[in-house]
Amino acid sequence: MTEQRVFVTGGASGLGKAIAMRFAEAGAKVCIGDLNDERGQEAEKALRALSPDSFYIACDVTDEQAICSVKETITTRWGGVDVVVNNAGVAGTVGRIEDINLDDWKRVFDINLFGVVRGIKAFTPAFKAQGHGHFVNISSAAGLLTAPLMSNYNSVKAGVVSLSETMRIELEASNIHTTLVCPAFFETNLMESMNSEMQDFDMGGKVNRMMSRSAVTAEDIANSIYDAVLNREFWVVPHKLERRMWVLKRWLPNLFHKQLAKKSKALIAVGK
Repeated sequence: MTEQRVFVTGGASGLGKAIAMRFAEAGAKVCIGDLNDERGQEAEKALRALSPDSFYIACDVTDEQAICSVKETITTRWGGVDVVVNNAGVAGTVGRIEDINLDDWKRVFDINLFGVVRGIKAFTPAFKAQGHGHFVNISSAAGLLTAPLMSNYNSVKAGVVSLSETMRIELEASNIHTTLVCPAFFETNLMESMNSEMQDFDMGGKVNRMMSRSAVTAEDIANSIYDAVLNREFWVVPHKLERRMWVLKRWLPNLFHKQLAKKSKALIAVGK
């Protein structure tokens, strides 16, 4: 994987930073885009210790022109890019479907789905022009398993799943490959962006506990992503329990529904 040129959105912290570091460890040049300058500059220092031509650039994935500008900067500096990781994202809004306001729906879709779309639109022509490329789209197990009280997050992540499956079919003939990543809980700073319409329900505390108990780390997921890109693999579903639930949903959907409804009964009843 030496001499690869990699761009990671949301790369200043969490999973994005872990992905950036994993590629840099393998000798790749890595550009991280983010809106947090302080974290971005700290991550840049760590990356440059491994790969001197790596750098941080401010990038807002809700701004199409900003992403196109990043593409031009990378192309000018490196002559092209081989891997684009559409990682930037925010947590959804906790609440019953009827209570989540439309502004929250728009916020989550604009960043988590349209941010991916903007990255694809910007870099696909460059990939086609150079004759190769690889997209990595970060979705979530939420896009496969759809737990209650997270309707906007589930929906947007399911959109990333469908988009990635479409890309896989549409772009492979142009030697452009896609990897779709659907992790469950692991230690990250995602909770910083979570909103809630259920003030009496501590979803943040519940999620933080599940994150802290996870045996899967951001570094584990980054390793799986690196291997998937190396081997041109599409699916990365790193958590064992969620993989089993996903298989159950695909093969026995009614049984999956009954089990999920039973486990979710207490959550669904909150606030009623």
